Amino acid sequence: MAYESELALRLVPYVAGEQPKNVKLIKLNTNENPYPPSPKVAEAMAAVAADSLRLYPDMDASALCAAIAKVNGVAADCVFCGNGSDEVLAFAFAAFFAGKTLAAPDVTYSFYPVYANLFGVDYRTVPLKADFTVDVDGLMQGGPIALANPNAPTGLMLEMSEVERLAMHAKANDAVLLVDEAYAAFAPGTAIGLLERYDNVLITRTFSKSHALAGMRIGYAIGSPRLIAALKRVRDSFNSYPLDRLAQAAGEAAILDTDYTAKTVQLVCEARDACYEALKAAGIPVLKSSTNFLFVQADPEDAAQVQQLLREEGVLVRHFKAERLKAWLRVTVGTMEDMKTVTGLLLKLCRRA
Repeated sequence: MAYESELALRLVPYVAGEQPKNVKLIKLNTNENPYPPSPKVAEAMAAVAADSLRLYPDMDASALCAAIAKVNGVAADCVFCGNGSDEVLAFAFAAFFAGKTLAAPDVTYSFYPVYANLFGVDYRTVPLKADFTVDVDGLMQGGPIALANPNAPTGLMLEMSEVERLAMHAKANDAVLLVDEAYAAFAPGTAIGLLERYDNVLITRTFSKSHALAGMRIGYAIGSPRLIAALKRVRDSFNSYPLDRLAQAAGEAAILDTDYTAKTVQLVCEARDACYEALKAAGIPVLKSSTNFLFVQADPEDAAQVQQLLREEGVLVRHFKAERLKAWLRVTVGTMEDMKTVTGLLLKLCRRA
């Protein structure tokens, strides 16, 4: 006898990066920020009255949504907040893709097929091109589209003119284009400008990367009021209070401290680019990243051994077992000091073709 539902039995869950107990490791496997959040975050959290925690939080996170709207130049009713961008993505899959055929690149954020299976989405993948760039024409199959831009784990970014082509195609087919901008702060562009012309574009983002709040679980979406209303309907059918009072206070303080965010993002980008240039100069294949990580071909065939050797040297990076990815390692960008250590080890350990 099976106590589990057929759904529970068939699900293949997302596999997150390792969270080691050994704090001495240089942890570069889960794309976290190497710097602490804005000092204003601690101040904002300390200002939350303990007595208020007996009350439910603002279900719409109104102050946080208003702050996000201000920074991004949109109206507050165009913003939706959730418990991490993963939850926001889950709500989006339920709201816009359930019962439909969704097109997505074959190499992208691996939570997409998990959500597709969970919410009854016909998930069709389109292979990336040989250089790991997105096949835009292949994605235009007449239905909704999910696009991580910049993409993960490649770190490559699709030009906004191409993103607009996808938005236009989806619009013509009464479908939503979801643009997952988890790494937009480290990239040269964003799809925010498309929202003025396309009410079918939904952008999702996270506070985990650029705002150093992975431990708070804060994510958000920006889109037309119609799309935001649909997300709220799904939310209120699942969990009406996704963000607690501390998270809302922390998020508002973080998003409004734009100077601090810009400073730490610049530091990450400088360390990223220094490592990229050193590896490239040494002939080690590495993709030009628009994110806070690098995708490095550490072995002509399988980089698992290089990953293990790095771990033995005190550095944790991510390796994927998929056939097309197994020769590569995803290396989160740490501090400049971290990256000097990692660069030296990669130059020593990587096997050239």
